[in-house]
Parts: sequence; C-alpha cells; structure tokens
Amino acid sequence: MLNNIGLYLGKRAHMNPNVEAVVDVATERRFTFREVDERANAIANALLAKGIKKGDRVAILMMNGVEFYESFMGLAKIGAVSVPVNWRLVADELTYILQDAGAVGLIYGSEFGELVADIHGRGDDTDITLWLETSQGAARQLFADDYDEVLASGSTEAPEITAGDDDDVYIMYSSGTTGLPKGAQHTHNTVTWALITANATFDMRPKDRFSIALPMYHVGALLPATLTAYTGSTAVLMREFNPKLMWDL
Repeated sequence: MLNNIGLYLGKRAHMNPNVEAVVDVATERRFTFREVDERANAIANALLAKGIKKGDRVAILMMNGVEFYESFMGLAKIGAVSVPVNWRLVADELTYILQDAGAVGLIYGSEFGELVADIHGRGDDTDITLWLETSQGAARQLFADDYDEVLASGSTEAPEITAGDDDDVYIMYSSGTTGLPKGAQHTHNTVTWALITANATFDMRPKDRFSIALPMYHVGALLPATLTAYTGSTAVLMREFNPKLMWDL
C-alpha cells in the first residue's frame, strides 16, 4: 500500500470516528474525524471531477480554518500537490510563486478576493484555470467557483489512492529574503518521517489538543496540523495569532 498523508486522516476516521479532529475557532465550528474526513473526500472527488489530477499543483491562499485543513488532506488523497502561499505577499510576489510552481488551481479565502482578482486579470502570467473561493456569505468573484457548492457536489467516499511514497505532497516556498523565493518539495515519505520525528518530542496522544496559531502556509503550523491526524489528537485552529484569544482558549 502506498504511504499517503491523506490516508492518516482516513485511518483516524475509521479508528476514532467520534473524536474531535478540528476546532475552527473563528467560526466556532467543530468536526469529528469522520466529519472532516468526509469533507476531505468530498473536496478531493469534486476536484477530480473538475480535472485536477495526480501531480497537479494547487495553491492554497487561506487563513487557518477547516477549509485549509481539508483541502490539504483532500489534495493529498488524489495525489495533487498543495502549494500553501503566504497571504502577506502582494500580487507581484504571489504571481511569481504561482507561475514558478506551475499551479493550475487556486483555493482562496474571500478576504483575498481583490488580490486574486488582480492576479486573475494578468491572464497568461499564471497557468491557473481553476479558481475556488471560500466566500462564506461574502460577494464572490465572478470568475471563481464557490467552495461550499463544489464541496457539496463531491462524493464523501474515499477516492482511489494512486500517489504516495516519494511523490510530492506539498511545495513550501522560502521567504526570499536574499533573492526570489524557492520552492522546497516535500514528499509523502519525508512528511511521514517529519511526523515521526516531531512526535518523538511532542508525544501527542489521542484526545490531546494542539493549539495552532502560526499560519498554515508555514511548515511550523502545517506539520502540527498533519500531526493531529497522525496521532488522533485535536487541531485547534486559530485564524491568526491573537494573544488574548490564546489565553481565552
């Protein structure tokens, strides 16, 4: 069997279906492993139906939340490669990363609608053909599909696993402080070893809770988020760091 990062979520849905997997603090939503795995399957199958396939790069421009978590897991399940991008960057910087990564899709939050519209208006500067917006009631860009509608169209059955092991699972870009950002490629196997190494320090157990306040476009947050599925613990996702909210939580 292929070692696929998305399978960790599926296994937890089987082993610990009713354990809380994700707390989305900003929206006050809570999801069990069964629920979030079904959502990851749904977005995975919906993206397959829209032409996303193994090896395709899909960028994620979102603040922390369940949509980021399930998109990352869903893309892993179908062998697509996530490209988490820094939402603090301007359009020129984002366009460079999207072009350099060869991204064909972009999943983004509605708060970045105007920024993404700028990128969309540049036409052939990127290879993106799929634009997916998590509008959450806000006015959606006309060129983009609605995330919730696309999610609802996908089957909650697990997609066929055709990628894993030494296939890429995500590309994490450097800050570019001494030049242009560079994409570091992470495979299903390298992420697995990172999880094993991290857990040797964290010693996470089922039903433990991990507060994730760093942005998930950074490995310092994306790895712990993935670790919660690996260990059966709960990811408490803060939209962004807020010291008062952290103490309240």
